[in-house]
Amino acid sequence: MAAPEISQSRLYEWLTGDEDSRMCKDIPDEACDEQPRNFFLHLVASLGNKLADELSSARLVLPWLMGVIGAPLWMVGLLVPIREAGALLPQLFVAGFIRLRPERKWVWVAGGLLQAAAAALLALLALFGSGGVGGGLVLLVLVALSLARGLSSVATKDVLGKTISKQRRGTLMGWSGSVAGAVTLAAGAVLMLFGDRPGELALAVLLGIAALGWALNALCAARIAETPGAVEGGENAWDSIKLGLRLLREDRGFLHFNLSRALLLASALALPYVALLGQQQSGTELGGLGVLIVVSGLAGMVASPVWGKRADASSRRVMRDAGLGAAACCLLAAAIAWLPGAWSQTVWPYAVVYALLVIIHSGVRLGRKTYIVDMAGSDRRALYVALSNTITGVLMLAVGGAVGALAQWLGSAALMVALALMALAAAASASRLPEVE
Repeated sequence: MAAPEISQSRLYEWLTGDEDSRMCKDIPDEACDEQPRNFFLHLVASLGNKLADELSSARLVLPWLMGVIGAPLWMVGLLVPIREAGALLPQLFVAGFIRLRPERKWVWVAGGLLQAAAAALLALLALFGSGGVGGGLVLLVLVALSLARGLSSVATKDVLGKTISKQRRGTLMGWSGSVAGAVTLAAGAVLMLFGDRPGELALAVLLGIAALGWALNALCAARIAETPGAVEGGENAWDSIKLGLRLLREDRGFLHFNLSRALLLASALALPYVALLGQQQSGTELGGLGVLIVVSGLAGMVASPVWGKRADASSRRVMRDAGLGAAACCLLAAAIAWLPGAWSQTVWPYAVVYALLVIIHSGVRLGRKTYIVDMAGSDRRALYVALSNTITGVLMLAVGGAVGALAQWLGSAALMVALALMALAAAASASRLPEVE
């Protein structure tokens, strides 16, 4: 039994750069000896979660699924809002619920299993769903999946803080992101090889693999050695909401930030429609989906370095520039759809726009996260973040519904022009925000 433990500790030291695997910061003493084992359980759990997230993406895979089963266009506009809002809206309440449990990993396990079940149902809908009824069922299952995602997200961060030392958590997430990115790219490359074969079975397989990813996530979470924590001191969620709403009235800068953030939703809402335009022009075969998965993965890998240092210098300018970039991408997608020529009848032009928009959307996310952290004081930072996320969740549903109605009325290409105008308004609003760095 000793040999595997020694090997595990040495591998942990190599991955983290530690000379001593028993060096711990900001975790209970009891958790220190278990840290190498917990590190690898977190790593595999995160791999399963990230892979499942990519293979059931509301920005790419689920719009493709809606196109394959012939769901109405307005339903596509609800995919991203439901996915995001379901995780954001309950945050304040979920945090208080988790605080009452000495071992939070079981909340994580429950969230993982619920997501696995939802992905399995989506796989069945890929095979047997059709029309408006199939699309409605996809949205219903997505509601359950996103709520479970919110449950797991809060619990995962809590368990991570109790079991993995400071200055090792970023390393853990970096390794898991790299491995998951490589596996996702491989999945996209395999789909490209299938060329013009129909996509129903492939979508079912992708979503089935996503279900297995979340099941693996839950299994690893259950095996993590977690020291029971304190259960007192949790905040009342309703009191936090009332305090937050008062701050929203009194802090004009915070209100202005949330207006800019709401307008920047244009980048997230545009992504599924760019994917849908690619499908409408090139067909529902596997090759097109594979191309989009590959370019999305590559764009995600290069996005953070593009924006990171710029956000440290001025997150306000990053938000402004990302708004301008989103407007340009939306207009480019509309132009490609309207221009004649055989070259626009393939997925490749839309894949290029999709990749650019993924990079732009990464700038939106990084800019707004950096801005609110730098804007809020340390004593109210958690409240500002939770309240802003909750506001965004509500607006996601409202704006997503309006975007879906516009898509049904105008069509996907004309909708891109409307989203470009929204992104331009976001850039104008962000340019007037005060500097906080």
